[in-house]
Amino acid sequence: MRKIKMLNRVSIDGYFASLNDANFGMDWFLHDTEVDKAVHESGGRMDTLILGGITYRGFEHSWVPFLNDPNAPAQLKAIAEELTQMKKIVFSKHLKEANWANTYILDGDLVNHVRRLKEEAGMDILVMGSGSIVQQLAEAGMIDEYLLIVTPVVAGEGKPLFKQVTQFGLSLIEAKAFQSGNVVLHYELKK
Repeated sequence: MRKIKMLNRVSIDGYFASLNDANFGMDWFLHDTEVDKAVHESGGRMDTLILGGITYRGFEHSWVPFLNDPNAPAQLKAIAEELTQMKKIVFSKHLKEANWANTYILDGDLVNHVRRLKEEAGMDILVMGSGSIVQQLAEAGMIDEYLLIVTPVVAGEGKPLFKQVTQFGLSLIEAKAFQSGNVVLHYELKK
């Protein structure tokens, strides 16, 4: 069975996004190419990406322009191409169409749709951003691994990653600190 892996940046106080939707909630993110490289290497191979509508719009807005930009940095263009090739499953009640290749919009029972995805043949599945999706899948015990990029910021307010989720345990797989102050924590669900 395929694994579901969650990847999110979080502030020290547990927020995964700011309240500023105009910036897709990324006001306080501290980007670091070394962190991006380490996360990419430790995450394993994945061919499916699950997103909510807001996160999808942010990804489409951020990544699609790199595809046709001859001046785009090679690393960012490579990530944009990798994301484009992935099957993107977007759960949204409001989004009706997508302009990014390999994108499928679904509405309805998230947990049952994802349960079927896990049973299909293929590589692992990645969930990024998408707080309400993370919360629902975490509550259902369906996320197998959690990759958290802890950013050295106390946000003070924002969107909490684990709002209204019943307590569950995790086992640490790996922890890495970086010069930027970011820390990558890789956990698996305790069974």
